[in-house]
Amino acid sequence: RATARGPIECRWRETQSGSWHQVCSGCKMTFQWTAVALFLYAEAAVLFLFCLPFISPLRWQKIFKFQLWSRIALFWNKAFLTIIIVLIVLFLDAVREVRKYSGTQALEKDNKVYPSAFDHIHMKLFRSQRNLYISGFSLFLWLVLRRVITLITHLATEMGCNGAMKTQVEHANQSAKKYMEENENMKKALAADKRSENVLLVEVENEKQKQEIRKLKKELETTLIALNTAQIGR
Repeated sequence: RATARGPIECRWRETQSGSWHQVCSGCKMTFQWTAVALFLYAEAAVLFLFCLPFISPLRWQKIFKFQLWSRIALFWNKAFLTIIIVLIVLFLDAVREVRKYSGTQALEKDNKVYPSAFDHIHMKLFRSQRNLYISGFSLFLWLVLRRVITLITHLATEMGCNGAMKTQVEHANQSAKKYMEENENMKKALAADKRSENVLLVEVENEKQKQEIRKLKKELETTLIALNTAQIGR
């Protein structure tokens, strides 16, 4: 049976008059299983936070680099292995309890003597199965949590490397563009220099031709004068 406080554990006790009296008590969790259940809830909450899409791995990496986490990281491996061992021991104990209370067929013969013995065994079986599920899921989520933290750390490292590579590529592209622009400017300057040199060469050639024409004019004038003087002398 169950009440608002939880399942009820009932036992039969024999009185002095020879009659049987039923004594019932609430079925509560022990301290160790309460701690394991709270640990399971904490694991689920942390995994839920890790699955939030708006918190990037880089932000988680910054959180992991706090001084508190750096101090905890020194004892992380030891604490992880210790919790693994504790959860495995509790899981094996729950398996043993389940196997112990699963063989209740022999007690069915005594139902006439102890009417609630079969219900009591089922109550024990329920508690052992509950403890089995709690310890099993706690162990599984603890392993998943360790793996998720490792993957988030590696992903954040890869994202940081990719960001650094992107910045390097952008700087390389910018420098390549600058070099190409400088090269184009140098080509234009060289072309302009060549043009100016060609203009200077043409001007020099023109000056030479002008000087030659002047010489030819002078020679022609001298020959004309000489010819006129020769004709006058005749």
